[in-house]
Amino acid sequence: MASFGSYTRLRTLSRYPLFSLSSTNPFRKFQYASFSHQILSHNPTKSTSLRGNSRRISSTASRRLATVDDSNIDPRLKEARFEDVTDVVIVGGGPSGLAAAIRLKQLANEEGKEIRVVVVEKGGEIVIETRSLDELIPNWKDLGAPLLQPALKDRIVFLTKSLSFPLPHPPAVNNKGNYIVSLSNFVKWLGEQAAEVGVEVYPGFAASEVLYNEDGSVAGIATNDVGLDKNFRPKDTFERGMEFKAKVTLFAEGCHGSLTKTLINKFNLREGRDPQTYGIGIKEVWEIDPAKHEPGLVLHTVGWPLDYKTYGGSFLYHMEQNRVAIGFVIALDYQNPYLHPYKEFQRYKHHPRIKKYLEGGTCIAYGARALNEGGVQSIPKLVFPGGALIGDTAGFLNVLKIKGTHTSMKSGMLAAEATYKALTSEGSSSDTPVLLTEYEESLKNSWVWKELHQVRNVRPSFHNPLGLYGFLAYSGLDSFILKGRVPWTFHHHPDYAALKPASQCKPIEYPKPDGKISFELLENLARSGTNHTENQPVHLRVRDKKIPVERNLKIFGGPEGRFCPAGVYEFVDDEANPGEKRLQINSQNCVHCKTCDIKDVSQNIDWVTPEGGNGPAYSYT
Repeated sequence: MASFGSYTRLRTLSRYPLFSLSSTNPFRKFQYASFSHQILSHNPTKSTSLRGNSRRISSTASRRLATVDDSNIDPRLKEARFEDVTDVVIVGGGPSGLAAAIRLKQLANEEGKEIRVVVVEKGGEIVIETRSLDELIPNWKDLGAPLLQPALKDRIVFLTKSLSFPLPHPPAVNNKGNYIVSLSNFVKWLGEQAAEVGVEVYPGFAASEVLYNEDGSVAGIATNDVGLDKNFRPKDTFERGMEFKAKVTLFAEGCHGSLTKTLINKFNLREGRDPQTYGIGIKEVWEIDPAKHEPGLVLHTVGWPLDYKTYGGSFLYHMEQNRVAIGFVIALDYQNPYLHPYKEFQRYKHHPRIKKYLEGGTCIAYGARALNEGGVQSIPKLVFPGGALIGDTAGFLNVLKIKGTHTSMKSGMLAAEATYKALTSEGSSSDTPVLLTEYEESLKNSWVWKELHQVRNVRPSFHNPLGLYGFLAYSGLDSFILKGRVPWTFHHHPDYAALKPASQCKPIEYPKPDGKISFELLENLARSGTNHTENQPVHLRVRDKKIPVERNLKIFGGPEGRFCPAGVYEFVDDEANPGEKRLQINSQNCVHCKTCDIKDVSQNIDWVTPEGGNGPAYSYT
């Protein structure tokens, strides 16, 4: 039941267009004046041949697993990558990454010290709480922050198939003082503030590898090579990636970060912690009839169309300019492999309570992303030699508040303060890996930890014999009376392990979309602005190409063909083996939600970064 908004895809039109080459280090003279012009805006009401014709260009798992003949490697692949050395590199230009960068430069500027901070970004929650923003940039209103629509009315309702009933409103969910915003616009503005204090932002750079020192500490990151074909061979446009070496590397990749996943494994960061649990959020933006628009309305629902054993819910936020953001979130620990999150969302929009807002309106945008829902017990160890995890990649979403931007930003600010102290203290040594122990300690003493600890039992309380009804009873008691002040903590299990064999479940019949309120998936996908270079290595890596058919399809009914909100996975006839099926991967459809990496019952799929800038182009105003 967590909500999300749009996240900006930052792109460059060529590999290094934002840098002056007159310096001996061509990458030092970043000109942020060009930054705002690199935001790729997409108007979904206008068709473009670039994206409109990219639908359903399929690539198969077997093609992706093509091997390169090591005895005949193109010499360009052996070239050394350009190395740039900085003090701090931050992976991810979202709220937490930019908040960390700004705070670092604020501290350095206040004391007249020089600390170089680089943010690399390859490219969310529509209602945001401004607590962290107030701390970071107290005069944000004077600086023109794009927080234009205050939240004015809160409603939570329980849906049956045709009726709706109001539910009590927990105090923690009160949105008074919050704002309904486009997170992509907010991030763009936050990037401008980062530039003002001297942060270097590199858009269109996909961090694809963690670099390590000889002692095993993190040394920085490398961006991926671009201009490779589907067989990993250089094309005419080939360029080697860059290495960013730093004393401290902060990872702010967002939910289920691909590099974060490797760090968790290498440094055993989940030892003594619960596994993370996730939701898949699917969203549309509509322009609606002005007569039906209620500026500032924040509406959440639970119940129909989900059964009582499946955790999830909806959001409908009335933004400015007669626009609404509407979405549906389903926890990825659902059990029935026949459940289709996208189709559940389309069915939900036909409920009388919801349909009345959309009739006569126009859907202008579509998107999807995974959300961390595990809470404080699922936050991994945050610190390792040479760096730390910040923001949503660690999992700071407050599920009860249905917000995470304020907590993520605060984690970045606290990490920045610990980083600054570590880099400027008299006893610091360039020969010793930086260990940001103070960051984790300060976080546990902050309002972030207190807030998340208070709601830690809300999400896992759903796992009871009564499902939704037991959850409503316990979460109501916890929210209004207990407020987390109990000696117990409920725990989570891995989402993929919850899926039952198809033989134990009943198929779900979904109504056909009407093309007015509900839409076929590919029609909606065109509204996401998704685009990937055709002839590039597939970024969805299947470890064992036999498993999807032999296990996932035969035992679980091929759930990857349903849990993906972008039509990436489908089982088709295998031309090479008549009578058999094969898994086809339409990787160019991918909206980078990473649901496949999370929910695959065999844990056989790895999402990795595609070429820098490729992917969805979310731009909501």
